[in-house]
Amino acid sequence: MLDTILSGAIEYAQTMSHWETTAVLLGVAYLVLAMRQSQWCWYAAFGSTAIFSWLFFDVSLVMESALNVYYLAMAVYGWLAWRNGASDKPDLPVQRWTLNQHGLAIGSVVLISLISGWLLTNNTNAALPYLDSFTTWGAVLTTWMVTRKVLENWLYWVVIDAVAIYLYIDRGLYLTAVLMALYVVLAIGGYFLWLKDYRSQQGLPEPA
Repeated sequence: MLDTILSGAIEYAQTMSHWETTAVLLGVAYLVLAMRQSQWCWYAAFGSTAIFSWLFFDVSLVMESALNVYYLAMAVYGWLAWRNGASDKPDLPVQRWTLNQHGLAIGSVVLISLISGWLLTNNTNAALPYLDSFTTWGAVLTTWMVTRKVLENWLYWVVIDAVAIYLYIDRGLYLTAVLMALYVVLAIGGYFLWLKDYRSQQGLPEPA
């Protein structure tokens, strides 16, 4: 599978739009900066998603295109939320959700994905409508989690990005598929970086 993605990406790179290259580079910059909880991640996110909004619409990934319009708004909101933090703290701290919160969140994503997938199947020519819906609504939720610095957002991204790899390969966006594979690896690293920061905030000892 990895050989297929890489060979496709190399072949496609010879003819691809420079816009996709720019969007991918900004996407990598966003994630690396987010791992470090840097405000600059939201600038990179805004530029990357503006480009991807057009790219996905051009290959009939309707939900993915709409998702990136949402990302634009979340880039602005995330920048404001991380800058202001809580009223009594200069920076927004890392937090965790309860099992009930996760259950409600995951159940809602699955339900709305089934509904929107059915609507797209019966009313549009959207490609892979159920997978497209799942990655879209999952990302809507998870992006919100990032803006609130919910630790488990990184675990959600691992699942969403893994599904998105297949979605983008099917649409011929090989470089974007490589980006998603890289995101999976970086998301795992991001989880442990934020976990370390969370334990420090809570005064918890580092695991042996």
